[in-house]
Amino acid sequence: MPGMTSALLAAWMMVSAVGAQAEDDAAAATIIHAGHLIAVPGERVREGASIIISDGRIEAIEDGYVTREGAEIVDLTAHWVLPGLIDSHVHLLSERGANSRLDEFTLSSADRAFVGARHARRTLEAGFTTVQDVGGDLEAILALRNAIRNGDAVGPRMRVAGPSITPTGGHGDVNGYNQRVIENFSSPGACNGPADCARAVRSLVQAGVDTIKITATGGVLSNTAAGLEVQFMNDELTAIVQAAEMMGRRVTAHAHGVSGVNAFLAAGGHSIEHGTFLDEESIRLFRRSGAVLVPTVMAGEFVTLEAEANAEWMTPFQRAKALQVGPQMVDMLRRAHNGGVEIAFGTDSGVSRHGDNAREFELMVEAGMTPAEAIIAATLNAARHLQMEDEIGRIAPGFHADLIAVSASPLENISELRDVDFVMAAGMIHKAP
Repeated sequence: MPGMTSALLAAWMMVSAVGAQAEDDAAAATIIHAGHLIAVPGERVREGASIIISDGRIEAIEDGYVTREGAEIVDLTAHWVLPGLIDSHVHLLSERGANSRLDEFTLSSADRAFVGARHARRTLEAGFTTVQDVGGDLEAILALRNAIRNGDAVGPRMRVAGPSITPTGGHGDVNGYNQRVIENFSSPGACNGPADCARAVRSLVQAGVDTIKITATGGVLSNTAAGLEVQFMNDELTAIVQAAEMMGRRVTAHAHGVSGVNAFLAAGGHSIEHGTFLDEESIRLFRRSGAVLVPTVMAGEFVTLEAEANAEWMTPFQRAKALQVGPQMVDMLRRAHNGGVEIAFGTDSGVSRHGDNAREFELMVEAGMTPAEAIIAATLNAARHLQMEDEIGRIAPGFHADLIAVSASPLENISELRDVDFVMAAGMIHKAP
């Protein structure tokens, strides 16, 4: 009899433990009641659906407003719910302003990481749950990415490039200072010749970057009169792309001038940032290779307005190039879109203000994209571009629980995305109505 009592007690304890675990699981679940659900941008809107979330991922989507005992219910029945947005081109560690040039030499990597944490939170609260940071202090950006990944900082999921691969004196290098400063602060991504450029790529991969970003042409905000056309030799571009692919990385190129756009695409490059002066040959190369355009139109708008206002932070070189490039970018996007180029959403935030990222949607629509196409660029297309299409970009079972909500249809008025009411990233609520 004592043995039987012990056995019954053990069985009772096991059942109790299972029941307690089930209660814990239910308590950990979150159910979102979505009035209008854009689960997969471009497909039909589901009316009155429940999104069941556990362990940071989507468990199921069910019609109607379901409940589970112990689950947290989030009432978004008056809202439009869609996947968390993806910005493919940001610079979280900085923001253009009066102290920009001085900050390059007075801030430590630790300082920049903390500045980046502030910008990351602002970006997340604006509805962007994943970003790709394409240029900046290597130590700081890796620290920020890892802190967010480990839960030590709040911000969007991050893919990072670290410092741009750039020719010596190119857009990604230090320019416009005295020779002693230039000699001591030259970019670690600066390289010359195929072998040296392959070495630079491998060093960044060794350090832990997710992607490679290069400056194929001159740029607006480099303080030099080196123009906006190609600045790498063809053999250097080929070596960069080959070295990156051998180590499992894709390469994206900052490129304004058409010579740089076309040379990089011909060398097998995977995507273009900006693309200001692309032409019909560029469009043919995009379509033939499947390369992606990240247009960053709002950066063009921002630098144009700053140049026209004679902003104090701009040097004469920067102002002249801003007035040359900025006004071209809406038309560039219109031509690329009409030509069938795949577009991934990106803003260059850090040039413009962090948290204002959704202004890009309005400019995309101005360039002739429909609101649905602009949303697809910031979800499905951007997810493919970041090689994360099996994890983000849609609301579907098994995907990360990255969700946002707005109070009216963004398919009718894209400006709704500038006022996001609800943000969830990896199952955690960061903003609520």
